[in-house]
Amino acid sequence: MRIAVTYENGMIFQHFGHTAAFKLYDAENGAVLSAAVVPTGDSGHGALAGFLAAQRVDALICGGIGGGARTALAEAGIRLYGGVSGEADEAVKALLAGTLAYDPDVHCDHHAHEHREEAHTCGSHGCGEHACK
Repeated sequence: MRIAVTYENGMIFQHFGHTAAFKLYDAENGAVLSAAVVPTGDSGHGALAGFLAAQRVDALICGGIGGGARTALAEAGIRLYGGVSGEADEAVKALLAGTLAYDPDVHCDHHAHEHREEAHTCGSHGCGEHACK
């Protein structure tokens, strides 16, 4: 099984469409065999599902994610574990142990407006016009 996690500085990056890297884990029989950080090459929202499919990813752990990306992942056969925060390695261990707490209905509905903040990321917050849940 290959697991991808939106990744930044050891943590789960909280906005799928803006992640600059994924940490990819190869696992078998409930154990991680190898892991590597792979840059996305500035791929945007739409291209990231294809990027993951090309990497032969079976499952994705992330924070917030929009509806279009959810659909693209489903079409690629990639299982989504969204609404997760914290350390990437710990989340993968929890997934493999069957104890990962995630939100099957996670969504980010802010894509209809532009942000005024320079370093905006989505987490479990609202900024007046949107919310990532």
